[in-house]
Amino acid sequence: MSGKPLAIVRTVEALRAQVAAWRKAGERVALIPTMGALHAGHLSLVALGRERAERTVASIFVNPTQFAPHEDFEAYPREEAKDISRLTEAGCDLLFMPSVDEMYAPGFSTQITVSGVSEPMDGAARPHHFGGVATIVAKLLIQCGPDIAIFGEKDYQQLQVIRRLAKDLDLPVEIVGGATVRGPDGLALSSRNAYLSAAEHVTAAKLNQILKAAIERLHAGAAVADVEAEGLRALADAGFSPVDYLDVRDPDDLSRLGPGPLAGPARILAAAKIGKTRLIDNMAV
Repeated sequence: MSGKPLAIVRTVEALRAQVAAWRKAGERVALIPTMGALHAGHLSLVALGRERAERTVASIFVNPTQFAPHEDFEAYPREEAKDISRLTEAGCDLLFMPSVDEMYAPGFSTQITVSGVSEPMDGAARPHHFGGVATIVAKLLIQCGPDIAIFGEKDYQQLQVIRRLAKDLDLPVEIVGGATVRGPDGLALSSRNAYLSAAEHVTAAKLNQILKAAIERLHAGAAVADVEAEGLRALADAGFSPVDYLDVRDPDDLSRLGPGPLAGPARILAAAKIGKTRLIDNMAV
């Protein structure tokens, strides 16, 4: 851990000025976009950025355009002082922490839509979501101009949407996925885990176990359709409600696989609620 001073900027102008100075010195820049409430998963992305570039920039912005009116925008955890301390200890060089007005000036009227990969699963369950994600990520990539940008694989569909976005728009940035970080019980770390009661946390930890059991069935040659149906039943029986999906998908474009046994690599992804907390997880098959 570094503990070196963390510079904080709140405007695009100041962000660009600092990145330009680093570029003039021949230094590579890694960007780690976040919505704050940082945990070990986020900090692993900062560590990956420090391995891949001389300078790391983290952004914290709770993006209102990716929340529907009934979702948890106002309640989403905000821990500015703690986040600054965590990033300082992690050795991050710069924190970009803009206001809503800085990111969405009066009259803002543009939204980026990434078709195909954004449409199933979370795209169907949260139709507003990926338009907001794609727009804010495009803005951050253009504002910062990093050499690489790092996103966690826990949000695997989001990662694939962003990869498609960068490729389609010829953005000069490498999109890197960071491995999911899990707690001792296997639950994928998430800022929203703070919403879970102790009892709900015990149930939430069953999500990764159900995915692992499904993977074992797939490896044993079970049909994809049967594994998906069995996984959905297991989630419901464990107490998840509602269950949005448990799908086995192509790892690149997230197209449907099956219904028979797998013929190649796949990704299994799921989303379900415990109480008021929506959890997502995924694993490589």
